[in-house]
Amino acid sequence: MAEKVTELIDAAGNKVEYRPGLEGVVAAPSTICSIDGQKGILLYRGIPIAELADHSTFEETVFFLLFGHLPKRSELDEFENNLKAHRQLPEAVLKLLQSFPPSANPMDLLRTAVSALGLFDDNPTDDSVAKNSQRAISLIAAFPAIVGAIQRLRKGQPPVAVRTDLTHAAHCLHQINGVAPDEYSARVLDVALILHADHGFNASTFTARVCISSLTDMYSAITSAVGSLKGPLHGGANAGVMQNLMEIGSLEKVEPWVMSKLQNKAKIMGFGHRVYKTYDPRARLLNRYSEKLAQITNNTKWYEMSKKMDEVMAREVSSRGI
Repeated sequence: MAEKVTELIDAAGNKVEYRPGLEGVVAAPSTICSIDGQKGILLYRGIPIAELADHSTFEETVFFLLFGHLPKRSELDEFENNLKAHRQLPEAVLKLLQSFPPSANPMDLLRTAVSALGLFDDNPTDDSVAKNSQRAISLIAAFPAIVGAIQRLRKGQPPVAVRTDLTHAAHCLHQINGVAPDEYSARVLDVALILHADHGFNASTFTARVCISSLTDMYSAITSAVGSLKGPLHGGANAGVMQNLMEIGSLEKVEPWVMSKLQNKAKIMGFGHRVYKTYDPRARLLNRYSEKLAQITNNTKWYEMSKKMDEVMAREVSSRGI
């Protein structure tokens, strides 16, 4: 493959520049998200992510990202009610999820459910800004019920009815666990959702934009984005981190495990980022919130193991000049 690329470049008189991973290529301008990977800065429409994480909500942040301004109280109320009104999944989509084996990959099921939702669009040929905005809102609203149904079916439990008296984050936890969460647990997920709401031209966003550029429908574009997100070099890395922690098993085994991986030059999920060359600002915030959550729930095992892994990696990366 590399030889073929070289031949093409030579044939073009060195006018073609090959950029692996499209690194350094500007695909399009954006005023939505700004990232400084060298300094570890992430902004949503000019606002530092820490300010939104500490003082906003997922619903307010989504409105801000979609419409370009922070909402007035009346606008936010209307937006929240719109989300709540579209939480319910079509019965056929629930039955579709129930028809698959519990062992099916959750991301495959999520991708399939998003695609199926497109079949219930009441006016699929309407490509207006207003209609596409509503499609986006409806998809966001539907995700907690999809995720909750997938998780419960994997455990042999039936999906639970949606509720409209909970925030988006609290509703998501309710759909997964079958009971309304405590206030802080809901707040931690709320922060996590804010931190993951946008990240510039990452792989899944780029995939969706390439797909929609052919003038296909939004459901097809989001379905393709979920497929990209599944990859272990993108969103799938999150699952890889948990799998590693479960493999290690206990706090005292963390350092030997990490050292063994480094000695064998094996990739350790959760470390190293395509954009950030310093500490990921989202990780810094999640660390603070997850520490308190672990203490409140009296379940510190995974947090302590994660922290230890982070400490060992920081020490080794520094000592090796990586």
